[in-house]
Amino acid sequence: MYASREDIGYDFGDDSKVGSKPIKPNPNIDGGWAWMIVLSSFLVHILIMGSQMALGILNIEWLEEFNQSRGLTAWVSSLSMGITLIVGPFIGLFISMCGCRRTAIIGGILNALGWILSAYASNVHYLFLTFGVTAGIGSGMVYLPAVVMVGQYFQKRRALAQGLSTTGTGFGAFLMTALLKYLCTEFGWRNAMFIQGAISLNLCVCGALMRPLSLKDVSEKYVVRSNSEDNQAKALSRSTETIKSNGVLSEELEKKEVATNEEVLDRVQHMETGGKSRSGRNMHGLRILKTVSQLTVTVRKGFAMWYSSYFGAASLFTNRVFVAFIIWALFAYSSFVIPFIHLPEIVKQYNLSRQNNIFPLTSIIAIVHIFGKVILGIISDLPCISTWNVFLMANFTLVTCILTLPLLQTYVGLAVVCALIGFSSGYFSLMPVVTEDLVGIKHLANAYGIIICANGISALFGPPFAGWIYDITQKYDFSFYISGLLYMVGIIFLFLQPCIQKKQPREKSTEEAQV
Repeated sequence: MYASREDIGYDFGDDSKVGSKPIKPNPNIDGGWAWMIVLSSFLVHILIMGSQMALGILNIEWLEEFNQSRGLTAWVSSLSMGITLIVGPFIGLFISMCGCRRTAIIGGILNALGWILSAYASNVHYLFLTFGVTAGIGSGMVYLPAVVMVGQYFQKRRALAQGLSTTGTGFGAFLMTALLKYLCTEFGWRNAMFIQGAISLNLCVCGALMRPLSLKDVSEKYVVRSNSEDNQAKALSRSTETIKSNGVLSEELEKKEVATNEEVLDRVQHMETGGKSRSGRNMHGLRILKTVSQLTVTVRKGFAMWYSSYFGAASLFTNRVFVAFIIWALFAYSSFVIPFIHLPEIVKQYNLSRQNNIFPLTSIIAIVHIFGKVILGIISDLPCISTWNVFLMANFTLVTCILTLPLLQTYVGLAVVCALIGFSSGYFSLMPVVTEDLVGIKHLANAYGIIICANGISALFGPPFAGWIYDITQKYDFSFYISGLLYMVGIIFLFLQPCIQKKQPREKSTEEAQV
């Protein structure tokens, strides 16, 4: 019924030129500096995703400060979470031009700036710009490189590495909830955001740890993948040939652009050499012209790579399972973030504040979320277990909990459901692994950027929708029911696709037998 990892292991890379000779494994792949990349990604998840999961604390402060409707106020949190994920495809452009390290450092500065400027907000609309847009874009510029770098450095232990790194979300949600609650109580929400902005500058340190792999290391990893995925490459030869043809055309255009730009640089260098006797002002102008020319070469090359990845490699969207994955992502993430944003207020309505102050429900989700990611990652790495099956079962468990949560009004019942939500949501650590199995390592950055973009759209409209439903019905029940049903539709659509992929070869073989 389900597809195994081999059944959905599409790889659109050109592996025909890679030899099958055994080579000495590089210590930086699955070991060495790879674990520093895991540490860097772990800290990124604490500072970005963890702090976003704790925004329910600030959401209550904003409601009391600005006296706006719940639907309007929820846009602040949803903009930050949504934009963090929506900008994924566009961050691929920065990664193509600047690399993961520089992109992450710039994003860390933007994120900290957004938090600090938000401390001076005079209304909710001001927060839309500073916290929602500025901090959101900065978070996206750090988050995508952190995920992509782990995928580049690991081959055999990818699921475990992604599971360990993304446990930072659970740790961060637990720590940031306690930290923001303490800071808001002691110093007020404005000073709390200012302090959080200073803490977010550590994202620049995390970005500095993202040392890029050399071309030799990348080619060695492709050799390992080509040996294990040779059958899939043969089955998808037509798609591979299409991409090869696109690649040849893009390479020819790139060579022409590089040749033209090199001529410009040679002329500038010649003028600079021959103009030593001229004034210093002219020399300074020539150096600026040379720098601009070099920057133009980098930008054009990066844009060509980014454009060909998203718009040239149309075969990504011919993969029916990947398209179903995108549709699923459009509904999935909102069901996870709605409890984090609105649970603190739901607890007040049920008169459970005393129990919740002892051990918050969002902290229960965060702590169990940590174990869920690690355990699901370990299970998925077992040779007899399919990552795809684990991914689907976790999704079914999560949507069941979302639909059950409004029926419970006791602290113990809510705590049990929140624990199940935390464990089943550990499937987030499997998303990069499933994405890489679908499209291959060469397209991981762009494909995963599309997936998290779809998740961002879900996070963008989820919390405001829940607040809007509450403003109409004075209950959050319908918010969970509607989001849960939409989530279920996405899961069912994703569940049916592997069956179609497996049936087609059988039908074809039957026809051939009849002939």
